[in-house]
Amino acid sequence: MPRPAPRDVRTVACVGAGVIGGGWVAHFLARGYDVRAWDPAPDAEARLRRLVDAAWPALERLGLAPGASPTRLTVTDTLEEAVSEAQFVQESAPEKLELKRELLAKLDAATPAGIVIASSTSGYPMTDMQTEAVTPGRLVVGHPFNPPYLIPLVEVVGGEHTDAASVEWASRFYEVAGKSVITMEREVPGFIANRLQEALWREALHMVANGEATVREIDRSITEGPGLRWAFMGPMLTFALAGGEGGMAHMLDHFGPSLKSPWTRLDAPELDRALYDAVVAGCEDASDGRTIADLVAERDQGVIDVLRATGRLPGTGAR
Repeated sequence: MPRPAPRDVRTVACVGAGVIGGGWVAHFLARGYDVRAWDPAPDAEARLRRLVDAAWPALERLGLAPGASPTRLTVTDTLEEAVSEAQFVQESAPEKLELKRELLAKLDAATPAGIVIASSTSGYPMTDMQTEAVTPGRLVVGHPFNPPYLIPLVEVVGGEHTDAASVEWASRFYEVAGKSVITMEREVPGFIANRLQEALWREALHMVANGEATVREIDRSITEGPGLRWAFMGPMLTFALAGGEGGMAHMLDHFGPSLKSPWTRLDAPELDRALYDAVVAGCEDASDGRTIADLVAERDQGVIDVLRATGRLPGTGAR
């Protein structure tokens, strides 16, 4: 089939139906698409439908596209069935490079010619993943943030053998599908947001490992501090405001020397049993008896509240 215009897409295939893949399924259903999903796990369909059911109340609060319904989900028995009529494919398999290479090659062989195939990889460059595909020009990275049905961001970037037209098409499709898109000009492992998130995560683990802060204190330091600013203004402009009327130039002149201060340890700490146990126990303490389902519902409502408060609720029209 010829590649449709992004606005004309009606059927999306989601390959891999775990937390991220299932989140994509929920998002595309809420945007009014027909979704065909496949996952090799024997209980995949039951898990996927539970995830969609759990996400649907939040999606209803956000606003559904006309005709959006969980009944538009079809779970297929084979990968080939899932992609046979797809106008866009979202792959969300586990983060194992050899698995990604093999799966993307299979998707390339089974998906109609010209249809764009995107990977949800959280760190691998597409150049490293497209090595076994016969037509790698249509393979792109479409990296979301969890949960994909609520967090708007998706980072799009191609590999060395990806056609520029495929990257452009994917970026436009995600925009039509209600996402906020960053189209990266260059590959970098981990992309943009994950590299920043990982730096914060490593420093948090160091503080737990050294007994310098608890899990509860670390989380509160963000939710009651810079996280409130980051919800609508990123770290660069936030720091520019620290320079007063002089902006970033004054900030760099004034605070530049602190870059040499021992405020960060970017090397990851050794994840030994003591640190492992401390982080797990700390999260259990910080949960205050709330189940994972409770925390998911709390997170989802919080994201909706932030999106609404900052005027960033997505539109409800799928196309």
